[in-house]
Amino acid sequence: MLDGFLKVAAATPKIKVANPVFNAGAIVDMILEADAKGAKVIVLPELCITGYTCQDLFLQDKLLTAAKEQLEVIAQRTAGTDALVFVGLPLEKDDKLYNTAAVLKSGALLAFIPKSFIPSYGEFYETRHFAPGGVQTGTVLFHGKEIPFDTDILFCCDSLEGMRIGCEICEDIWAADTPGTRHALAGANVIVNLSASNDLVGKDTYREALVKATSARLLSAYIYASAGDGESTQDVVYSGHNLIAENGTVLAQSRPFTTGILYADIDIAKLRMERRRMTTFEAGKAAAPHLRIEFGYEKVVRTALDRSFPKTPFVPGDSATRRKRCEQILSIQANGLKKRYEHTGSRTAVIGLSGGLDSTLALLVTVRAFDMLGKARSDIKAVTMPCFGTTDRTYENACRLAQACGVELTEVDIRAAVLQHFADIGQDPDTHDVTYENGQARERTQVLMNVANKLGGLVIGTGDMSELALGWATYNGDHMSMYGVNAGVPKTLVRHLVQYYADTCGEERLRTVLLDVLDTPVSPELLPPAENGRISQKTEDLVGPYELHDFFLYYMLRCGYPPSKIYRIAVDTFEGEYDTDVILKWEKTFYRRFFAQHFKRSCLPDGPKVGSVALSPRGDLRMPSDADARIWLEELDGLLQGAGA
Repeated sequence: MLDGFLKVAAATPKIKVANPVFNAGAIVDMILEADAKGAKVIVLPELCITGYTCQDLFLQDKLLTAAKEQLEVIAQRTAGTDALVFVGLPLEKDDKLYNTAAVLKSGALLAFIPKSFIPSYGEFYETRHFAPGGVQTGTVLFHGKEIPFDTDILFCCDSLEGMRIGCEICEDIWAADTPGTRHALAGANVIVNLSASNDLVGKDTYREALVKATSARLLSAYIYASAGDGESTQDVVYSGHNLIAENGTVLAQSRPFTTGILYADIDIAKLRMERRRMTTFEAGKAAAPHLRIEFGYEKVVRTALDRSFPKTPFVPGDSATRRKRCEQILSIQANGLKKRYEHTGSRTAVIGLSGGLDSTLALLVTVRAFDMLGKARSDIKAVTMPCFGTTDRTYENACRLAQACGVELTEVDIRAAVLQHFADIGQDPDTHDVTYENGQARERTQVLMNVANKLGGLVIGTGDMSELALGWATYNGDHMSMYGVNAGVPKTLVRHLVQYYADTCGEERLRTVLLDVLDTPVSPELLPPAENGRISQKTEDLVGPYELHDFFLYYMLRCGYPPSKIYRIAVDTFEGEYDTDVILKWEKTFYRRFFAQHFKRSCLPDGPKVGSVALSPRGDLRMPSDADARIWLEELDGLLQGAGA
């Protein structure tokens, strides 16, 4: 319930057709079980109090009366629960029969929602028994009380992130103009569906796609509970295919031909943030007004989350998807650079090749772009510029990489130039401070820019998005270029792009050097090597693990999570890998640097966006360079105090 998360459940009981007494007992057991687990919204299948497959028995008063009686039993026996419950039954109103969802909260009956679209095609023959909702609205007398009866009702809980729930029933989601669309435009951010969808070959795939697409189109959560075991199999079979989705992502789905309870944690706060961001989503523009029924929860506690968060949100976990994504990203990068060359007419590309991951990726992208343009790879000018921190390993890899790619390599040793500059400004070369480090980076940029001018070329930027987020770049040094091909690629993804290239290039010599680059620690190599000649300056020792920073970056910008929520999910996600105090330390570093270093991003060179998170000041990230991080850091300070740090 906290941090905007809401635990929900889709439950399919094993029923007996036309036996409301038995079915009510199974339904109550499931409601009590889900409530004990902490579910705050529980959705059961269409007509589950009687069974969906009663056919002409729906015309029997005995069955209809028993269904109403058992609904009252369900309400009484769940009076001590705290969940909002949707359960299906047939209900008569004004001499017409409706397929309805009854909505219960803590033993109180809040409303009846009639099904809008009544199918009579294929295996369905519902119009023989049921009238469509939307014709009759108002109230229905139930056990001496007037209960709202309408398709257009919102169940509103302002105490929980402004949650609004709308309901539709089975066929409603298959219609062209769905009730869910009306609900979402009226403000609903959760749509529930009580369904009895029979199974056919391939229908489960289509059903999943439909629920995913609907939740994406409506920027909502979608809870779909379908009939299963116990329904008549006279002509069709029901598999109990339950789904819980959120904005185009299936959070959970049941195995086919099972009964039971499916749980997931939907993120109401994230959905509301997404709607604020998407200016084309016009909430409040429903064609007809909705009745609002307010409700609240008595027990607001933090429950264990039934959803997980990927450690590397920028990198797909599935290998096939990851390969496809890598190919798409390399194509985006290369096509962006290709267009820049077509426009400028530049002859050459100039790249500072260090032997590290970022410059390796930039070279591979440039090679691909030149191949697409039909330009000779020899027009790519790689420049290696050894200085005080350069190790033999990275220097040799730079040379081997240029040779394997068929590009021209020039070596410009910048030691003498940097020492002369230090002498000019009175910098002691034995003082290894920020001036010592940045003097080298700026000298390299000067060399690259002037070589590009000399050869009629463009300087290809190598810095990645994670470095830009942290400001881990020398202003007017490696921060500057004429086109930054890696500007939209986070560090955790750079590694996979290079690995993908190694796996697919078909050239053993290139593959070998790429694998060694991947095995080299990330470093700017601005401080002298250790005595054994190895890299002494490891970036992640200084600024923190990039997998943590990319995790923070994604959930801050893409999901709008506050620091405490990011901390919570990071602790769960990286359990056993990083202690809680380590996560807090680096999260505080992330926020401090992200705000303090935005002036570097404000004058970022052009570069292609490749994913849903980007830092370009001309695109996704419009923030002032002097924004104050106080309220974000204070929230983290509160977490530190709470942890006893």
